[in-house]
Amino acid sequence: MAITPPEVLWYVIPREGAYPWEPQGRRPVDLGYLQHLAGAVERLGFSGALLATGLYDVWPLGSALAASTSTRFKPLLAVHPGLISPTLLAKMALSFDTLFGGRLRFNVVNGSTKSLQEFGLHVAHDERYELSAEYWSIVKRLTAGEIFDHKGRFYDLKGAGASFQDLKPVQAPHIPLWFGGSSAPGIEMAAEHVDVYLTWGEPPLLLQEKLKRVRERAAAHGRALRIGLRLHLIVRDTEDEAWAVADRLLDVTSEATYARQLASKEGEDGVGWQRQYRRHGGKIPIRARELEDYPNLWPGMSLFRPGPGTAVVGSTSQVVERLKEYRELGVDTFILSGDPLLEEAYRVAETVLPALSVSRP
Repeated sequence: MAITPPEVLWYVIPREGAYPWEPQGRRPVDLGYLQHLAGAVERLGFSGALLATGLYDVWPLGSALAASTSTRFKPLLAVHPGLISPTLLAKMALSFDTLFGGRLRFNVVNGSTKSLQEFGLHVAHDERYELSAEYWSIVKRLTAGEIFDHKGRFYDLKGAGASFQDLKPVQAPHIPLWFGGSSAPGIEMAAEHVDVYLTWGEPPLLLQEKLKRVRERAAAHGRALRIGLRLHLIVRDTEDEAWAVADRLLDVTSEATYARQLASKEGEDGVGWQRQYRRHGGKIPIRARELEDYPNLWPGMSLFRPGPGTAVVGSTSQVVERLKEYRELGVDTFILSGDPLLEEAYRVAETVLPALSVSRP
């Protein structure tokens, strides 16, 4: 029986270059460049891209990229629940899907207690997930075309959806939700509400244990989830070449960047970050491979940039072997990246994707 190829997305953010966390490693990026990048991602056979929160708001960025690509390119927009009304978000989502052919997907970002305070949202760790569960249950119903009243802990809505009832859903049963959370409340929220459970890269045994809990909780709700994995790739012709690239990233990163990145996580209450931090302990090595905690897995990316910090480092065959190992754990979706995003999208598409049976258009 033929094995279904995984779905593979790329990554699109406005900070681009060989090591974009440093000014000297960053290249100029404008709308034309971002549209060129999205067009390349589409032509190379990726099914879309994650548009992360950061320098630009994802809605104008996602709209600009959707307008310059075809329906093959599906934007995955990172959205924090609670920052705007769920009713307004649903209207925005239905508008996007109507205009761009049913391509929108949500990456649910629960953030951290500290980061959300900037936006006036003061909720503790477990409370964030209670808010998220209520928020997304409302959004799902609204993007399925329902009109209803709702009274919960966080929201009291009357006739929600009535003002945009002529915006008919394009996707069924609702705009898909993708989400990652490693804490017990996060896993419970995912099990009950989301469509694709996302996780950062970890050694397979650790990931297997977490996915077992996710599947058990989903089954308790009578549901089954797709599993997605977010990874950075440093892939070269040989293993030595790949590790040399990782070494150079350590060398070109300034002491100020290391200090800023590690200090920014003080008091971080995200369990995903805590699991990631334990893998390097804030240690800045002389050589990248000192932190290798499983063949070809390097947790050092989080030393100098935010977000998922695990890279798969190695030759093409080694990188493919690691990805296939994750496939055996039930991962059916990958969100990949490499620096620079443009050049590495070509490299990965020409070397890794064919080995995963992902065909280019």
